[in-house]
Amino acid sequence: MSDFPRTPPRFSATFTPAVNAEIRRAAATGIYDIRGGGTKRSLPHFDDLLFLGASISRYPLEGYRESCSTDVWLGTRHAKTPIHLAIPVTIAGMSFGALSGQAKEALGRGATAAGTSTTTGDGGMTEEERGHSKTLVYQYLPSRYGMNPDDLRRADAIEIVVGQGAKPGGGGMLLGQKISDRVAEMRDLPKGIDQRSACRHPDWTGPDDLEIKILELREITDWEKPIYVKVGGSRPYYDTALAVKAGADVVVLDGMQGGTAATQDVFIEHVGMPILACIPQAVKALQDLGMHREVQLIVSGGIRSGADVAKALALGADAVAIGTAALVALGDNDPKWEAEYQALGSTAGAYDDWHEGRDPAGITTQDPELASRLDPVLGGRRLSNYLKVMTLEAQTIARACGKSSLRNLETEDLVALTIEAAAMAGVPLAGTDWIPGRSGRF
Repeated sequence: MSDFPRTPPRFSATFTPAVNAEIRRAAATGIYDIRGGGTKRSLPHFDDLLFLGASISRYPLEGYRESCSTDVWLGTRHAKTPIHLAIPVTIAGMSFGALSGQAKEALGRGATAAGTSTTTGDGGMTEEERGHSKTLVYQYLPSRYGMNPDDLRRADAIEIVVGQGAKPGGGGMLLGQKISDRVAEMRDLPKGIDQRSACRHPDWTGPDDLEIKILELREITDWEKPIYVKVGGSRPYYDTALAVKAGADVVVLDGMQGGTAATQDVFIEHVGMPILACIPQAVKALQDLGMHREVQLIVSGGIRSGADVAKALALGADAVAIGTAALVALGDNDPKWEAEYQALGSTAGAYDDWHEGRDPAGITTQDPELASRLDPVLGGRRLSNYLKVMTLEAQTIARACGKSSLRNLETEDLVALTIEAAAMAGVPLAGTDWIPGRSGRF
């Protein structure tokens, strides 16, 4: 044995323990990993931005005496009946099938109590959801699962889904263990068989065709309902511009931090762009077309707090949508189910096997026994509380910046902590007047 000291073990920054574990799993099974949720890697995000509160050069508002409005109108471009929401935080599309009936009801109850809208997701409209949602957006997806012209007319708005942030360019998944009798009937599918949705719509191939489809939906609904177009965050400037050209009333832009019920892990982690990089490009497209604020912009993907809401609005969005955060508010990944998460090989806060339908919290499951654990009345109350707190937080920030409305927040109120966030958001690096990449296109 040598008398020289050994070099201590050193792990590779490329072949980390997590990477090696995935290689071994792939080698043992021959199939790619499927999971739910959003990206788990660290990305530039709203936490990398800060607000510049008022002092001498700006005059703050007194929270107890001076109002700060939070309402928003959506669909004012063409719809006879645009949507008026009390708060600029909406509930993103999450399907019955991906979620239990109790979860969908709870989302409707909570959104209604807070004065905002919820969205159907793939697979059609349930009576529980329609009955408990004062304002309900009906998603029109490539799969056409559960699509019903009568339900289009019963909805308050229609959202044409071109893509979502977790998988732009990819279709949806709902594996066989979640295709219950009711889900199978609604989607006209065999029970227990994996459902993989198409990645593109079957009856149009480009923006000119999309314009025809939008006109068709307007005719079906007598031009009453706002028409949204939802895209995943990958080429937001051009996708926003083409959606506007096609006649959209509202553009919904979903960054890669947005969640999904189930898709390939490699898709979630390696396709798309952070929402922070997407918003300025979409806003620039609207401004170049003279449509900013006439066509409303809803953004989503990792929205968690009132600070995130305020920052998204300051960057030019009209409203935000939340999905994963809403499920956490209902009780997703709650530590009280830790023993059961452990039995499934996971832990509270990290459970993402939503596709398996064994969610102990009763949210991402179709198992009647598990689903019964979620009380939709209590869940709705928790969601409403959370939405109200987010709104109060956003108001607090807006008043500190001297704004009497959340709509008045602007990029001038923001600075960035990192060069990456400054370049993506188009705001100065804190303590400087430097905006990296400002000489570029965006």
